[in-house]
Amino acid sequence: MPARLAATMRPIRLLIVEDHRMVAEGMRTLLEDEPDLRVVGLATTGAEALRLAAATSPDVVLIDFHLPDLSGPDLAAALRERGSHGALLFLSVDDRQSCLLGAVEAGACGFLHKSQGAPELVGAVRRAARGETLFSPTTIAGVLDYQRRLHQEVGCGHERLTPREQEVLRLLAAGLDNRAVAHRLRIRYTTVRSHVRSLIGKLGVHSRLQAVARARELDLIGP
Repeated sequence: MPARLAATMRPIRLLIVEDHRMVAEGMRTLLEDEPDLRVVGLATTGAEALRLAAATSPDVVLIDFHLPDLSGPDLAAALRERGSHGALLFLSVDDRQSCLLGAVEAGACGFLHKSQGAPELVGAVRRAARGETLFSPTTIAGVLDYQRRLHQEVGCGHERLTPREQEVLRLLAAGLDNRAVAHRLRIRYTTVRSHVRSLIGKLGVHSRLQAVARARELDLIGP
């Protein structure tokens, strides 16, 4: 973009959410070389991202799909719940169909593999800021086919949930966090985490929130 044109426009405000600080710093340096882009914050955890998003109102949030405290989809849901209107753009080295589905279900406008170069990243940020969808029709078709097959597999196999997993699932649906579930069931917190990981795997999702949503779709729990 010509510098003269960029100078007349409000810069695109970016929040980078990446748990590897050096990677985040490198992305900031790359993006801020562009006159129409401005990085307003770096976050290495989901909790820090929520705080910075509230303070800076970014136009685009670049989210690492795998974070130490929240999954990318869980962070996306939390951002929306707290009123963030920035476009969500996921970044990851993991581009399996399950991750692409997680990004689509989270309301992301796109999903970039971290191996892509600087021009692709800068272009994606600008398109996201304009409200464009970066998923190609072919990608969306593949994701929808994967979702259909996944529902069929899970729908046939949900009886494999153990009675304890079903208890944990109902409590998660009631809004309890892992520690509250442990207290209610009088079991260890680490045991609850193990049950949650098992539920996420069996239901073919990436987060507790998605597990509850998928369970409701399959009528495993009430609305």
